[in-house]
Amino acid sequence: MEPTQTLARRFWVAIEPIHSIVYFAPEPLEAAKKTGLRGFWMSYFAGRVAPLGPVPALAVEAMTYGFAPAMVARAIPDAWRFASPSAVLEARLSSAPEALRLHVGEPGLTAAGELADLLWEAVAGCRFDGRPLAAAWAAVPRPDDPVAAMWLAATVLREHRGDGHVLAGVASGLRGLDATVTFVATGAISRDLIQPTRGWSDEDWSASVRRLRTRGLLDSGGRLTKTGGALRREVEDLTDRLAAGPVERLGSTGVERAIELAAPVSRHLIDTGVMPVPNPIGLPRP
Repeated sequence: MEPTQTLARRFWVAIEPIHSIVYFAPEPLEAAKKTGLRGFWMSYFAGRVAPLGPVPALAVEAMTYGFAPAMVARAIPDAWRFASPSAVLEARLSSAPEALRLHVGEPGLTAAGELADLLWEAVAGCRFDGRPLAAAWAAVPRPDDPVAAMWLAATVLREHRGDGHVLAGVASGLRGLDATVTFVATGAISRDLIQPTRGWSDEDWSASVRRLRTRGLLDSGGRLTKTGGALRREVEDLTDRLAAGPVERLGSTGVERAIELAAPVSRHLIDTGVMPVPNPIGLPRP
């Protein structure tokens, strides 16, 4: 089941790899390790929430939604004993543009300034009601470096969309794991790929399947029922509607120009193997 390719969704697909280089390139992980953080997942959770300060595990669990609480608890709050949020944030802000320059190259980033301007204009169209991650990243000052500015704006926009996706899932009565199980049931991603990266046990997964069957969302074979398919489409449609503010701010011409500039950068990251497809984000090649 493919979601409708709205302008908001096409915009996200085009810019997501620019943000997500911090998860797949080695330089951001090395920078995080130098702050004192230990391992990929501690760096992942601390890096995502760093602008919020030393938040506790329960808050991080709420914001990252699809991850198992036990997985978050292994990283937070221990991360703050090893590195301050400000140090983690600085490491991310410096290593992301470094990784983009290394893996895309300066010739591929000649339009970074124009794209950064477009993305920051889109950020001006964001509303942050119920969007803590996006609001925190939006409060980070825009860097003077155009590549860093491009990355930061892409980050605000993807967290804005991601926070909205959480709101859509919760509004549909889905727990974080339930949202993941129904996503797998669409055929967009495999269980083998996403379950280990979200930290859920087989017992957790089976309990979610039982809940979803009780609601009439999955059939006995683990496939979406008609009701389940409708609910899943509504989650995706609502996610797009909640992400409409930046698109409306730019207008169709501005969004198409941003996609035109961002897509080659994102395709390069995918085609050179920096960001794999398929991936645990469920992101296709732009």
